[in-house]
Amino acid sequence: MALDPVTLAVLKGRLEQVADEMDATLFRSAFNPTIAEAHDACHGLYDATTGATLIQGKSGLPIFVGVMAFGVKAVIDKFTGPNAPVEGDIFIFNDPYLGGTHLSDLRLIRPCFHNGTLFCWLASVGHWHDVGGAVPGNYNPAATEYFQEGVLIPPVRLYSAGRLNQDIVDIILAASRLPVSAFGDLNAHLSALDLGTARVAALLAEYTAPVVSEAFTELTARAAAQLRAEITDLPDGRWEEEDFLDNDGRTDTPLRIACAVTVQGDRLTLDFTGSADACAGPVNISRATTIASVYVALKHLFPDVAANSGVLDPVTIILPPTSLLDAQRPKPTGGYTETILRIIDVLFCAFARIRPHHAIGNAYGTINALSIAGNRPNGDSSGGSRWVMFSFFGGGHGGNPEGDGLSHGNPPIATAIIPPVEIMEAAYPIRFTQWALRPNSGGPGTHRGGMGAIYEIELRDTAAELFVFAERARYAPRGVLGGGPGAMNVVRYQQADGWHTPVLGSKVVGVKLAEGNRIRLESPGGGGWGDPAARDPRATARDRKMGYVG
Repeated sequence: MALDPVTLAVLKGRLEQVADEMDATLFRSAFNPTIAEAHDACHGLYDATTGATLIQGKSGLPIFVGVMAFGVKAVIDKFTGPNAPVEGDIFIFNDPYLGGTHLSDLRLIRPCFHNGTLFCWLASVGHWHDVGGAVPGNYNPAATEYFQEGVLIPPVRLYSAGRLNQDIVDIILAASRLPVSAFGDLNAHLSALDLGTARVAALLAEYTAPVVSEAFTELTARAAAQLRAEITDLPDGRWEEEDFLDNDGRTDTPLRIACAVTVQGDRLTLDFTGSADACAGPVNISRATTIASVYVALKHLFPDVAANSGVLDPVTIILPPTSLLDAQRPKPTGGYTETILRIIDVLFCAFARIRPHHAIGNAYGTINALSIAGNRPNGDSSGGSRWVMFSFFGGGHGGNPEGDGLSHGNPPIATAIIPPVEIMEAAYPIRFTQWALRPNSGGPGTHRGGMGAIYEIELRDTAAELFVFAERARYAPRGVLGGGPGAMNVVRYQQADGWHTPVLGSKVVGVKLAEGNRIRLESPGGGGWGDPAARDPRATARDRKMGYVG
Protein backbone atom coordinates (compact mmCIF):
# COMPACT_ATOMS: atom_id res chain seq x y z
CA MET A 1 0.00 0.00 0.00
CA ALA A 2 1.43 3.37 -1.03
CA LEU A 3 0.23 6.45 0.81
CA ASP A 4 -0.22 9.73 -1.04
CA PRO A 5 1.94 12.57 0.29
CA VAL A 6 -0.98 14.48 1.81
CA THR A 7 -2.24 11.51 3.82
CA LEU A 8 1.29 10.73 4.98
CA ALA A 9 1.83 14.34 6.11
CA VAL A 10 -1.49 14.37 7.95
CA LEU A 11 -0.73 11.09 9.72
CA LYS A 12 2.75 12.26 10.66
CA GLY A 13 1.27 15.35 12.27
CA ARG A 14 -1.47 13.40 14.02
CA LEU A 15 0.98 10.84 15.40
CA GLU A 16 3.36 13.54 16.62
CA GLN A 17 0.39 15.21 18.26
CA VAL A 18 -0.25 12.03 20.25
CA ALA A 19 3.26 12.21 21.73
CA ASP A 20 3.00 15.98 22.22
CA GLU A 21 -0.26 15.65 24.15
CA MET A 22 1.30 12.94 26.31
CA ASP A 23 4.18 15.33 27.03
CA ALA A 24 1.75 18.10 28.00
CA THR A 25 -0.27 15.78 30.23
CA LEU A 26 2.81 14.69 32.16
CA PHE A 27 4.22 18.20 32.48
CA ARG A 28 0.94 19.53 33.86
CA SER A 29 0.35 16.62 36.24
CA ALA A 30 3.76 15.75 37.68
CA PHE A 31 4.59 16.75 41.24
CA ASN A 32 8.32 17.32 40.99
CA PRO A 33 9.65 20.53 39.36
CA THR A 34 12.23 18.63 37.31
CA ILE A 35 9.38 17.24 35.21
CA ALA A 36 6.64 19.82 35.76
CA GLU A 37 8.79 22.93 35.20
CA ALA A 38 12.01 21.74 33.56
CA HIS A 39 10.28 19.18 31.27
CA ASP A 40 12.91 16.50 31.91
CA ALA A 41 10.75 13.81 30.32
CA CYS A 42 9.62 12.46 26.97
CA HIS A 43 7.07 10.29 25.15
CA GLY A 44 7.09 8.25 21.99
CA LEU A 45 5.54 5.47 19.93
CA TYR A 46 7.56 2.32 19.30
CA ASP A 47 7.41 -0.67 16.96
CA ALA A 48 5.35 -3.62 18.17
CA THR A 49 7.99 -6.21 17.27
CA THR A 50 11.41 -4.53 17.41
CA GLY A 51 10.79 -1.62 19.80
CA ALA A 52 12.31 0.77 17.25
CA THR A 53 11.41 4.46 17.53
CA LEU A 54 8.45 5.37 15.32
CA ILE A 55 7.35 8.79 16.56
CA GLN A 56 8.68 11.20 19.18
CA GLY A 57 7.20 14.28 20.77
CA LYS A 58 8.59 17.73 20.09
CA SER A 59 8.56 18.92 23.71
CA GLY A 60 10.47 16.18 25.51
CA LEU A 61 14.12 15.20 25.74
CA PRO A 62 15.50 13.70 22.50
CA ILE A 63 18.00 11.55 24.41
CA PHE A 64 15.10 9.77 26.12
CA VAL A 65 13.49 8.96 22.78
CA GLY A 66 16.61 7.16 21.58
CA VAL A 67 17.19 5.12 24.72
CA MET A 68 13.53 4.16 25.07
CA ALA A 69 13.83 1.99 21.99
CA PHE A 70 16.19 -0.18 24.03
CA GLY A 71 13.81 -0.06 26.97
CA VAL A 72 10.86 -1.24 24.89
CA LYS A 73 13.01 -4.00 23.39
CA ALA A 74 13.97 -5.12 26.91
CA VAL A 75 10.28 -5.54 27.76
CA ILE A 76 9.63 -7.37 24.47
CA ASP A 77 12.51 -9.77 25.17
CA LYS A 78 11.57 -10.47 28.78
CA PHE A 79 7.82 -10.88 28.48
CA THR A 80 7.28 -13.65 25.92
CA GLY A 81 5.28 -16.85 25.49
CA PRO A 82 2.73 -17.41 28.26
CA ASN A 83 4.07 -14.26 29.95
CA ALA A 84 3.44 -12.09 26.87
CA PRO A 85 1.76 -8.69 27.28
CA VAL A 86 -2.02 -8.48 27.29
CA GLU A 87 -4.35 -5.53 27.04
CA GLY A 88 -4.23 -3.45 30.20
CA ASP A 89 -0.61 -4.29 31.06
CA ILE A 90 1.80 -1.51 31.97
CA PHE A 91 5.48 -2.12 32.69
CA ILE A 92 7.84 0.00 34.79
CA PHE A 93 11.62 -0.01 35.31
CA ASN A 94 14.72 2.19 35.56
CA ASP A 95 17.54 -0.25 34.72
CA PRO A 96 20.16 1.90 32.92
CA TYR A 97 21.94 -1.12 31.45
CA LEU A 98 18.78 -2.13 29.58
CA GLY A 99 17.04 1.16 28.95
CA GLY A 100 19.87 3.68 29.12
CA THR A 101 20.58 6.92 31.04
CA HIS A 102 20.49 6.52 34.86
CA LEU A 103 18.40 5.31 37.79
CA SER A 104 16.56 8.61 38.25
CA ASP A 105 14.76 8.14 34.93
CA LEU A 106 11.67 5.97 35.41
CA ARG A 107 10.22 4.33 32.31
CA LEU A 108 6.61 3.26 31.94
CA ILE A 109 5.79 1.21 28.86
CA ARG A 110 2.32 0.24 27.71
CA PRO A 111 1.35 -2.10 24.87
CA CYS A 112 -1.28 -0.63 22.57
CA PHE A 113 -3.70 -3.24 21.21
CA HIS A 114 -6.14 -2.97 18.31
CA ASN A 115 -8.79 -5.62 17.79
CA GLY A 116 -6.87 -7.96 20.09
CA THR A 117 -3.53 -7.56 18.27
CA LEU A 118 -0.52 -5.63 19.55
CA PHE A 119 -0.24 -2.58 17.30
CA CYS A 120 2.58 -0.55 18.91
CA TRP A 121 4.04 0.47 22.25
CA LEU A 122 3.66 3.75 24.09
CA ALA A 123 6.44 4.90 26.40
CA SER A 124 6.60 7.61 29.06
CA VAL A 125 9.88 8.48 30.78
CA GLY A 126 10.70 11.18 33.31
CA HIS A 127 13.37 12.18 35.80
CA TRP A 128 12.01 11.50 39.29
CA HIS A 129 13.02 13.59 42.26
CA ASP A 130 14.64 10.83 44.31
CA VAL A 131 14.94 7.04 43.97
CA GLY A 132 17.04 6.25 47.04
CA GLY A 133 20.77 5.71 47.07
CA ALA A 134 23.48 7.47 49.03
CA VAL A 135 22.80 11.02 47.78
CA PRO A 136 19.50 12.92 47.85
CA GLY A 137 18.54 13.58 44.26
CA ASN A 138 20.76 10.65 43.13
CA TYR A 139 23.60 12.55 41.39
CA ASN A 140 26.41 11.00 43.44
CA PRO A 141 29.85 12.01 42.10
CA ALA A 142 31.58 9.53 44.43
CA ALA A 143 29.57 6.43 43.48
CA THR A 144 31.51 3.31 42.50
CA GLU A 145 28.47 1.02 42.06
CA TYR A 146 24.91 1.67 40.99
CA PHE A 147 23.78 0.60 44.47
CA GLN A 148 25.09 3.95 45.74
CA GLU A 149 23.05 5.84 43.14
CA GLY A 150 19.55 4.56 43.85
CA VAL A 151 17.29 1.54 43.77
CA LEU A 152 17.37 -0.40 40.49
CA ILE A 153 13.95 -1.64 39.34
CA PRO A 154 14.04 -4.31 36.63
CA PRO A 155 11.23 -4.47 34.04
CA VAL A 156 8.13 -5.54 36.02
CA ARG A 157 4.38 -5.37 35.52
CA LEU A 158 2.92 -2.38 37.27
CA TYR A 159 -0.50 -3.26 35.88
CA SER A 160 -1.57 -6.78 34.95
CA ALA A 161 -4.55 -6.82 32.58
CA GLY A 162 -5.75 -3.54 34.04
CA ARG A 163 -5.19 -4.47 37.69
CA LEU A 164 -2.66 -2.42 39.68
CA ASN A 165 0.08 -4.40 41.42
CA GLN A 166 0.13 -2.34 44.60
CA ASP A 167 3.16 -4.22 45.94
CA ILE A 168 5.29 -2.71 43.16
CA VAL A 169 4.07 0.78 44.03
CA ASP A 170 4.81 0.22 47.71
CA ILE A 171 8.39 -0.87 46.96
CA ILE A 172 9.06 2.12 44.71
CA LEU A 173 7.65 4.65 47.18
CA ALA A 174 9.52 3.09 50.10
CA ALA A 175 12.81 3.60 48.25
CA SER A 176 12.29 7.35 47.83
CA ARG A 177 13.07 10.14 50.28
CA LEU A 178 10.13 11.98 48.71
CA PRO A 179 7.34 9.41 48.34
CA VAL A 180 4.60 11.99 47.83
CA SER A 181 6.50 13.44 44.88
CA ALA A 182 7.10 9.94 43.50
CA PHE A 183 3.43 9.02 43.86
CA GLY A 184 2.36 12.15 42.02
CA ASP A 185 4.84 11.55 39.20
CA LEU A 186 3.74 7.92 38.87
CA ASN A 187 0.12 8.91 38.41
CA ALA A 188 1.08 11.64 35.97
CA HIS A 189 2.87 9.05 33.80
CA LEU A 190 -0.19 6.80 33.97
CA SER A 191 -2.45 9.66 32.89
CA ALA A 192 -0.19 10.36 29.91
CA LEU A 193 -0.32 6.71 28.86
CA ASP A 194 -4.11 6.65 29.22
CA LEU A 195 -4.40 9.67 26.97
CA GLY A 196 -1.96 8.25 24.42
CA THR A 197 -3.86 4.96 24.26
CA ALA A 198 -7.14 6.81 23.66
CA ARG A 199 -5.61 8.99 20.95
CA VAL A 200 -4.10 6.02 19.09
CA ALA A 201 -7.42 4.15 19.27
CA ALA A 202 -9.23 7.15 17.78
CA LEU A 203 -6.66 7.45 15.00
CA LEU A 204 -6.95 3.75 14.11
CA ALA A 205 -10.74 3.99 14.07
CA GLU A 206 -10.50 6.87 11.60
CA TYR A 207 -7.70 5.65 9.30
CA THR A 208 -7.49 1.85 9.98
CA ALA A 209 -4.50 -0.07 11.29
CA PRO A 210 -3.03 -0.97 7.85
CA VAL A 211 -2.93 2.68 6.80
CA VAL A 212 -1.27 3.88 10.02
CA SER A 213 1.19 0.96 9.89
CA GLU A 214 2.12 1.95 6.35
CA ALA A 215 2.73 5.50 7.57
CA PHE A 216 5.15 4.16 10.18
CA THR A 217 6.98 2.15 7.51
CA GLU A 218 7.17 5.04 5.07
CA LEU A 219 8.33 7.61 7.64
CA THR A 220 11.12 5.30 8.81
CA ALA A 221 12.23 4.58 5.24
CA ARG A 222 12.23 8.28 4.41
CA ALA A 223 14.41 9.13 7.40
CA ALA A 224 16.96 6.51 6.32
CA ALA A 225 16.87 7.75 2.71
CA GLN A 226 17.25 11.36 3.82
CA LEU A 227 20.33 10.61 5.90
CA ARG A 228 21.86 8.48 3.12
CA ALA A 229 21.45 11.42 0.77
CA GLU A 230 23.12 13.73 3.30
CA ILE A 231 26.02 11.32 3.77
CA THR A 232 26.45 10.93 0.00
CA ASP A 233 27.02 14.70 -0.25
CA LEU A 234 29.95 14.44 2.19
CA PRO A 235 33.50 13.77 0.97
CA ASP A 236 34.71 10.21 1.46
CA GLY A 237 37.46 9.88 4.06
CA ARG A 238 38.33 9.31 7.69
CA TRP A 239 38.57 11.97 10.40
CA GLU A 240 39.63 11.45 14.02
CA GLU A 241 38.70 13.63 16.97
CA GLU A 242 39.01 13.46 20.75
CA ASP A 243 38.04 15.36 23.87
CA PHE A 244 38.27 14.66 27.58
CA LEU A 245 36.15 14.43 30.68
CA ASP A 246 37.76 16.16 33.66
CA ASN A 247 37.70 13.05 35.87
CA ASP A 248 35.40 10.29 37.07
CA GLY A 249 34.51 11.87 40.42
CA ARG A 250 36.93 9.58 42.27
CA THR A 251 40.40 10.21 40.80
CA ASP A 252 41.51 13.46 39.19
CA THR A 253 42.59 11.81 35.94
CA PRO A 254 41.17 12.85 32.55
CA LEU A 255 39.11 10.36 30.54
CA ARG A 256 39.44 10.32 26.76
CA ILE A 257 36.44 10.23 24.43
CA ALA A 258 37.66 9.42 20.92
CA CYS A 259 35.83 8.89 17.65
CA ALA A 260 36.99 8.13 14.11
CA VAL A 261 34.37 9.19 11.57
CA THR A 262 34.51 7.38 8.23
CA VAL A 263 32.40 8.41 5.25
CA GLN A 264 32.15 5.91 2.42
CA GLY A 265 29.46 6.44 -0.16
CA ASP A 266 26.13 6.55 1.63
CA ARG A 267 27.41 4.93 4.82
CA LEU A 268 28.77 6.51 7.97
CA THR A 269 30.94 4.65 10.50
CA LEU A 270 31.58 6.03 13.96
CA ASP A 271 34.37 4.14 15.70
CA PHE A 272 34.86 4.98 19.38
CA THR A 273 37.90 2.74 19.79
CA GLY A 274 40.49 4.56 21.86
CA SER A 275 38.00 5.92 24.36
CA ALA A 276 38.83 5.42 28.02
CA ASP A 277 38.08 2.14 29.74
CA ALA A 278 35.18 1.88 32.14
CA CYS A 279 36.05 3.85 35.26
CA ALA A 280 35.41 3.65 38.99
CA GLY A 281 33.21 6.74 39.11
CA PRO A 282 29.76 7.47 37.65
CA VAL A 283 30.56 8.87 34.19
CA ASN A 284 30.18 5.44 32.58
CA ILE A 285 27.29 5.00 30.16
CA SER A 286 25.58 1.95 28.72
CA ARG A 287 25.63 0.96 25.06
CA ALA A 288 22.02 2.10 24.76
CA THR A 289 22.93 5.57 26.02
CA THR A 290 25.89 5.89 23.65
CA ILE A 291 23.81 4.96 20.62
CA ALA A 292 21.07 7.37 21.70
CA SER A 293 23.62 10.19 22.03
CA VAL A 294 24.77 9.50 18.46
CA TYR A 295 21.13 9.73 17.37
CA VAL A 296 20.82 13.14 19.04
CA ALA A 297 24.08 14.39 17.53
CA LEU A 298 23.04 13.33 14.03
CA LYS A 299 19.71 15.10 14.43
CA HIS A 300 21.61 18.29 15.32
CA LEU A 301 23.98 17.86 12.39
CA PHE A 302 21.24 16.96 9.91
CA PRO A 303 18.13 18.74 11.25
CA ASP A 304 15.98 18.16 8.16
CA VAL A 305 16.06 14.38 8.58
CA ALA A 306 12.90 12.92 10.14
CA ALA A 307 13.15 11.86 13.79
CA ASN A 308 12.77 8.09 14.03
CA SER A 309 14.88 4.92 14.03
CA GLY A 310 15.57 5.26 10.31
CA VAL A 311 18.22 7.86 11.20
CA LEU A 312 20.53 5.07 12.37
CA ASP A 313 20.03 2.72 9.38
CA PRO A 314 23.00 4.10 7.37
CA VAL A 315 25.23 4.34 10.45
CA THR A 316 27.61 1.77 11.91
CA ILE A 317 28.65 2.40 15.52
CA ILE A 318 31.71 0.61 16.91
CA LEU A 319 32.09 0.53 20.69
CA PRO A 320 35.04 -1.12 22.42
CA PRO A 321 33.52 -3.60 24.88
CA THR A 322 35.69 -2.53 27.82
CA SER A 323 35.15 1.21 27.45
CA LEU A 324 33.15 3.60 29.58
CA LEU A 325 30.79 3.89 26.58
CA ASP A 326 29.60 0.29 27.00
CA ALA A 327 29.48 -0.03 30.77
CA GLN A 328 28.29 -3.22 32.42
CA ARG A 329 26.64 -3.55 35.80
CA PRO A 330 27.44 -2.66 38.52
CA LYS A 331 29.45 0.26 37.08
CA PRO A 332 27.79 3.54 38.13
CA THR A 333 26.10 5.61 35.43
CA GLY A 334 24.59 8.51 37.38
CA GLY A 335 26.59 11.21 35.56
CA TYR A 336 25.67 9.98 32.08
CA THR A 337 24.74 13.50 30.98
CA GLU A 338 28.35 14.68 31.07
CA THR A 339 29.64 11.81 28.93
CA ILE A 340 27.00 12.05 26.22
CA LEU A 341 27.59 15.78 25.98
CA ARG A 342 31.26 15.05 25.34
CA ILE A 343 30.32 12.53 22.61
CA ILE A 344 28.26 15.24 20.92
CA ASP A 345 31.16 17.71 21.24
CA VAL A 346 33.55 15.26 19.60
CA LEU A 347 31.16 14.61 16.71
CA PHE A 348 30.56 18.33 16.21
CA CYS A 349 34.33 18.91 15.97
CA ALA A 350 34.76 16.03 13.52
CA PHE A 351 31.98 17.29 11.26
CA ALA A 352 33.44 20.81 11.43
CA ARG A 353 36.35 19.36 9.45
CA ILE A 354 34.17 17.27 7.14
CA ARG A 355 31.85 20.14 6.15
CA PRO A 356 33.29 23.42 7.45
CA HIS A 357 30.44 25.52 6.01
CA HIS A 358 28.11 23.97 8.62
CA ALA A 359 30.58 23.98 11.55
CA ILE A 360 29.33 24.77 15.07
CA GLY A 361 31.48 25.50 18.11
CA ASN A 362 31.07 23.31 21.17
CA ALA A 363 28.32 24.16 23.62
CA TYR A 364 29.07 24.46 27.31
CA GLY A 365 29.22 20.71 27.81
CA THR A 366 27.80 20.15 31.32
CA ILE A 367 24.41 20.33 33.02
CA ASN A 368 25.88 21.44 36.38
CA ALA A 369 23.60 19.05 38.27
CA LEU A 370 23.13 20.43 41.78
CA SER A 371 21.40 18.94 44.81
CA ILE A 372 20.83 20.66 48.14
CA ALA A 373 19.03 18.61 50.79
CA GLY A 374 17.90 19.19 54.35
CA ASN A 375 15.08 18.85 56.87
CA ARG A 376 12.45 21.44 57.70
CA PRO A 377 11.51 21.38 61.40
CA ASN A 378 7.96 20.19 62.15
CA GLY A 379 7.86 21.30 65.77
CA ASP A 380 7.65 17.72 67.01
CA SER A 381 9.90 14.69 67.47
CA SER A 382 9.61 13.50 63.85
CA GLY A 383 12.97 14.95 62.81
CA GLY A 384 11.40 17.32 60.27
CA SER A 385 10.18 17.14 56.69
CA ARG A 386 12.79 16.08 54.14
CA TRP A 387 13.40 18.46 51.26
CA VAL A 388 15.60 17.87 48.22
CA MET A 389 16.30 20.57 45.68
CA PHE A 390 17.61 19.16 42.41
CA SER A 391 18.26 21.31 39.40
CA PHE A 392 20.42 21.76 36.33
CA PHE A 393 21.67 24.96 34.77
CA GLY A 394 22.43 26.58 31.43
CA GLY A 395 25.45 27.86 29.58
CA GLY A 396 26.71 29.16 26.25
CA HIS A 397 26.32 27.51 22.86
CA GLY A 398 28.89 27.57 20.12
CA GLY A 399 29.28 30.20 17.45
CA ASN A 400 28.03 29.18 14.01
CA PRO A 401 28.17 30.33 10.38
CA GLU A 402 25.14 32.60 10.82
CA GLY A 403 26.00 34.34 14.06
CA ASP A 404 27.05 34.28 17.68
CA GLY A 405 26.14 31.34 19.87
CA LEU A 406 23.09 31.33 22.10
CA SER A 407 23.76 32.64 25.61
CA HIS A 408 22.38 30.82 28.65
CA GLY A 409 20.89 27.97 26.64
CA ASN A 410 19.97 24.37 27.41
CA PRO A 411 22.36 21.49 26.70
CA PRO A 412 22.22 19.94 23.18
CA ILE A 413 20.85 16.67 24.60
CA ALA A 414 17.61 18.28 25.68
CA THR A 415 14.74 20.60 25.07
CA ALA A 416 14.37 20.82 28.84
CA ILE A 417 13.77 24.19 30.42
CA ILE A 418 16.06 25.63 33.09
CA PRO A 419 13.77 25.71 36.14
CA PRO A 420 12.54 29.25 36.89
CA VAL A 421 14.10 30.96 39.89
CA GLU A 422 10.64 31.81 41.28
CA ILE A 423 9.61 28.15 41.34
CA MET A 424 12.78 27.03 43.10
CA GLU A 425 12.66 29.80 45.70
CA ALA A 426 9.01 29.00 46.40
CA ALA A 427 9.61 25.25 46.70
CA TYR A 428 12.83 25.20 48.73
CA PRO A 429 14.46 27.19 51.56
CA ILE A 430 16.95 28.89 49.27
CA ARG A 431 17.41 32.33 47.72
CA PHE A 432 19.16 33.23 44.47
CA THR A 433 21.45 36.15 45.13
CA GLN A 434 22.66 36.22 41.53
CA TRP A 435 21.32 34.92 38.21
CA ALA A 436 23.14 36.67 35.38
CA LEU A 437 25.08 36.26 32.17
CA ARG A 438 28.78 35.58 32.72
CA PRO A 439 30.96 38.24 31.06
CA ASN A 440 33.95 37.16 28.97
CA SER A 441 32.81 33.53 28.89
CA GLY A 442 32.01 33.11 25.19
CA GLY A 443 34.87 31.87 23.03
CA PRO A 444 36.29 34.55 20.71
CA GLY A 445 35.65 34.23 16.99
CA THR A 446 34.27 35.84 13.89
CA HIS A 447 31.08 34.76 15.57
CA ARG A 448 31.74 34.40 19.29
CA GLY A 449 30.41 31.67 21.51
CA GLY A 450 27.37 32.33 23.65
CA MET A 451 27.88 33.34 27.24
CA GLY A 452 27.53 31.13 30.24
CA ALA A 453 25.75 32.21 33.38
CA ILE A 454 26.46 32.98 37.02
CA TYR A 455 24.19 31.46 39.63
CA GLU A 456 24.66 32.16 43.33
CA ILE A 457 22.35 30.45 45.83
CA GLU A 458 22.02 31.18 49.54
CA LEU A 459 20.74 28.62 52.02
CA ARG A 460 17.85 29.89 54.16
CA ASP A 461 17.44 26.74 56.25
CA THR A 462 19.48 26.03 59.37
CA ALA A 463 21.59 23.33 57.70
CA ALA A 464 21.81 21.32 54.48
CA GLU A 465 24.11 19.12 52.41
CA LEU A 466 25.45 20.13 49.00
CA PHE A 467 26.22 17.91 46.01
CA VAL A 468 27.37 19.04 42.56
CA PHE A 469 28.04 16.85 39.52
CA ALA A 470 29.54 18.87 36.68
CA GLU A 471 32.29 18.96 34.06
CA ARG A 472 34.35 21.35 31.92
CA ALA A 473 36.45 22.63 34.83
CA ARG A 474 39.62 21.25 33.21
CA TYR A 475 38.86 21.16 29.46
CA ALA A 476 37.15 24.15 27.88
CA PRO A 477 34.45 23.97 25.18
CA ARG A 478 36.30 24.10 21.87
CA GLY A 479 35.94 26.58 19.07
CA VAL A 480 35.99 25.67 15.36
CA LEU A 481 37.64 27.07 12.23
CA GLY A 482 40.03 29.19 14.29
CA GLY A 483 37.53 30.20 16.97
CA GLY A 484 38.70 30.25 20.57
CA PRO A 485 37.50 28.13 23.50
CA GLY A 486 34.73 29.16 25.86
CA ALA A 487 35.46 29.84 29.52
CA MET A 488 35.74 26.78 31.75
CA ASN A 489 33.31 25.88 34.51
CA VAL A 490 33.83 27.37 38.00
CA VAL A 491 32.18 25.89 41.10
CA ARG A 492 32.65 27.42 44.57
CA TYR A 493 30.93 27.04 47.89
CA GLN A 494 31.01 29.06 51.10
CA GLN A 495 31.45 27.85 54.67
CA ALA A 496 32.32 29.53 57.95
CA ASP A 497 36.02 29.79 56.99
CA GLY A 498 35.38 31.33 53.59
CA TRP A 499 35.03 30.22 49.98
CA HIS A 500 36.27 26.86 48.68
CA THR A 501 36.93 25.32 45.28
CA PRO A 502 36.33 21.55 44.88
CA VAL A 503 39.45 19.41 44.66
CA LEU A 504 38.02 17.65 41.60
CA GLY A 505 37.19 20.91 39.87
CA SER A 506 33.43 20.77 39.61
CA LYS A 507 32.30 17.78 41.68
CA VAL A 508 31.14 18.22 45.28
CA VAL A 509 30.03 15.48 47.68
CA GLY A 510 28.24 16.01 50.98
CA VAL A 511 29.49 19.47 51.88
CA LYS A 512 27.79 20.81 55.00
CA LEU A 513 26.14 24.20 54.61
CA ALA A 514 24.85 26.46 57.36
CA GLU A 515 22.22 29.15 57.09
CA GLY A 516 23.51 32.01 54.97
CA ASN A 517 26.19 29.94 53.20
CA ARG A 518 26.24 30.17 49.43
CA ILE A 519 27.04 28.02 46.40
CA ARG A 520 28.23 29.75 43.24
CA LEU A 521 28.23 28.26 39.73
CA GLU A 522 29.85 30.02 36.79
CA SER A 523 28.89 27.94 33.77
CA PRO A 524 31.04 27.66 30.65
CA GLY A 525 30.53 29.67 27.51
CA GLY A 526 30.38 28.25 24.01
CA GLY A 527 33.30 27.88 21.63
CA GLY A 528 33.85 30.53 18.95
CA TRP A 529 33.45 30.17 15.18
CA GLY A 530 36.08 31.53 12.82
CA ASP A 531 39.07 33.83 13.18
CA PRO A 532 38.50 36.40 15.96
CA ALA A 533 40.42 39.00 13.91
CA ALA A 534 37.66 38.87 11.30
CA ARG A 535 34.92 39.85 13.75
CA ASP A 536 32.86 42.86 12.76
CA PRO A 537 34.13 45.81 14.87
CA ARG A 538 30.53 46.91 15.38
CA ALA A 539 29.74 43.56 17.00
CA THR A 540 32.74 43.94 19.29
CA ALA A 541 31.66 47.45 20.25
CA ARG A 542 28.15 46.20 20.98
CA ASP A 543 29.54 43.41 23.17
CA ARG A 544 31.53 45.95 25.20
CA LYS A 545 28.54 48.26 25.53
CA MET A 546 26.35 45.42 26.79
CA GLY A 547 29.02 44.24 29.23
CA TYR A 548 29.45 40.89 27.49
CA VAL A 549 33.21 41.39 27.23
CA GLY A 550 35.60 43.50 29.28
